[in-house]
Amino acid sequence: MLAAGIDIGSTGTKAVLFDGEVRGVSVVPTGWDPKGAGLSALRQALDCAGVPESALNCIVGTGYGRVSLPIFDRKVTEITCHARGAYHLFPDTGTLLDIGGQDCKVISLDAHGGVVDFVMNDKCAAGTGRFLQVMAGVLEVTLEEMGLLAVGAEPAPISSMCTVFAESEIVGLLAQGVAKGSIAAGIFEAISRRMQGLAGKVRISSTVTFSGGVALNPQICRVIGAGLGVEMRVPAAPQFVGALGAALIGFEGDAAC
Repeated sequence: MLAAGIDIGSTGTKAVLFDGEVRGVSVVPTGWDPKGAGLSALRQALDCAGVPESALNCIVGTGYGRVSLPIFDRKVTEITCHARGAYHLFPDTGTLLDIGGQDCKVISLDAHGGVVDFVMNDKCAAGTGRFLQVMAGVLEVTLEEMGLLAVGAEPAPISSMCTVFAESEIVGLLAQGVAKGSIAAGIFEAISRRMQGLAGKVRISSTVTFSGGVALNPQICRVIGAGLGVEMRVPAAPQFVGALGAALIGFEGDAAC
């Protein structure tokens, strides 16, 4: 039984092949063509696993672009898929934080990995991966460099989480001679406050897992964890949690495919 999970997100499309263990993965930019990105991610994952598409028993789609591909045997919400993937990686997960390209989620899980409650940000991209990319661009650093600059720096106050206003605010701070490290630390603190506001709307457990591409930045993981008063567990490949969950759902429910 070989199942594929394809997570078509706003900025990145991820694919995972699973047959009891992960056999292949891939990630491609979603761009303007989510359908093409989904097919490309699947082909690359198949190449990674060294198997033909005919070997697949089930293909499950998730993410905002899940409606775009007719090859899906099932379409499952990203909330359910992220919860399933997090539970597989860390079975004691009680709360999942996910920060993707253009949205943030806080998901409360039961003892079996089921979704008890969740909350998402509104349509504003504040605190998302896209927000971080824009802020890094203003500072003229990479996201990795931004994290390194923030380590040990005194956070500069960042009052706005609107991408447009925050960009203007940061330009002003740079003009005043404020160090880039302090600004980077201030940006991370602002995102942490944003996540605290979301997390306050659902039950937060002491076992919190962090998924999404933003979780690849160790410093922001530390800052958000400190703000919530918890130790964050981060998967080795946090950007694949949703696609993994989709593949697991396909693998476990193959009769429905």
